[in-house]
Amino acid sequence: MFVDSHCHLTEPSLLPDIDRIRADMAQAQVDRALCICTTLEEFEAVQGLAARFDNFWASVGVHPDNEDVREPDVDLLVALSAQPKVVAIGETGLDYYQMDARKGGRTVADLDWQRERFRVHIRAAQRVAKPLVIHTREASADTLAILREEGEDGREGAAGGVFHCFTETAEVARAALDLGFYISFSGILTFKNAQHLRDVAAFVPMDRVLIETDSPYLAPVPYRGKTNNPSYVPYVAKQIAELRGMTVEAVAEVTSRNFEQLFKVHAQ
Repeated sequence: MFVDSHCHLTEPSLLPDIDRIRADMAQAQVDRALCICTTLEEFEAVQGLAARFDNFWASVGVHPDNEDVREPDVDLLVALSAQPKVVAIGETGLDYYQMDARKGGRTVADLDWQRERFRVHIRAAQRVAKPLVIHTREASADTLAILREEGEDGREGAAGGVFHCFTETAEVARAALDLGFYISFSGILTFKNAQHLRDVAAFVPMDRVLIETDSPYLAPVPYRGKTNNPSYVPYVAKQIAELRGMTVEAVAEVTSRNFEQLFKVHAQ
């Protein structure tokens, strides 16, 4: 019924409990999940989960915020993306959040390595015709600009993809939609102080909406502050249903169909 389009199940807070998590998913009618890779070092574990379980899939990529890790190149991402059940390139993008405090006072100009890494992922995704999983935080202008520069405008040869865990403005959502991307909403949508995001979720066309947990992070209300897992994704669907005047079942059906279309995954 429900699909978690973005989760990090190889995190130490989740992986040892994978059997319990899968049981909780079944109880909550969450029948599929996309396991996201954030470093090349963890790819084997991420892909291994997808290979082990018939309702899990995997991505390959290096998160923009990860330093001191193995750096990807196009050929390597292309090769790894050919592994069984790898359906996406990413998590990739740009992250300028609290840049000065977290990155030793560096400026945007000092983060050219992030922008080059992002371009590498885009080029790999285009080569293998698999969608991008995009992370952008306080960097939307550069994220959109680089996508356009690399030919991600919805035309032939573009990889497309999803802006995951969306927290940006309606204007950024419109720009992403114009480039042919989907928008994915997480448990943040249920937070008391997230009315601006609920307004965006009410605006995005339902045929471009995905739902996710980004677990183990960002657990939705009523579990906020606890360890998140894919069995909580129905709470995101419930919030969207309330915003759109739909049933939860209808949201589950549409977002599951969107997942299948974007990632070329067949219904179970």
